[in-house]
Amino acid sequence: MMKKPNNLFKTCVRVCLMLMICLTTGSAFAQGTGPDLKNSTPEDRAKFQTGTMVTKLKLDSTQADKVRAINLNYAYKFQSVLKSDDGRFSKVRQIMKLQEAKDQELKPVFTEAQFKQYQDIEQAMKNQLMQRAKKAN
Repeated sequence: MMKKPNNLFKTCVRVCLMLMICLTTGSAFAQGTGPDLKNSTPEDRAKFQTGTMVTKLKLDSTQADKVRAINLNYAYKFQSVLKSDDGRFSKVRQIMKLQEAKDQELKPVFTEAQFKQYQDIEQAMKNQLMQRAKKAN
C-alpha cells in the first residue's frame, strides 16, 4: 500500500515545479508581466530575460550581447527539457542542473556586484514561490 504524500512533500513538489518554470522564463513571467508563457518561443523568453537583466543589472552593451547569447542557448535547452516525456522530478533535476550551468556561464560576464544582485533576485524569487506554495496548502 502506497503512503499518501504529506503536505510538506506536496509543497516541495509545487515549489520545484514553479521554480523550474520561473527559472526558465524569468521572474516576470511568474508575476504575469512578461509574454504569455504557453505561447512564447525560446527566442521570446531569451529576449525578455535579457531585457530584464539589462535593466535590473545595468548591463553595458558588451555584457548585454553576451547575456543575450547565453539566455538564448539555455532557452533552447530548457525548452527541450520542458517538452520531453520525462517525469516531473526528472525535469526538475535537469532544469536545476541547467540553471546552475547557466549561472556559471553568466558569472564571468557580470561584475562581482552584478552577479551578487543576480543571485539576490533569484533568491527573492525562490522565497516568493515558497510563500505562495505555503499559502496554497
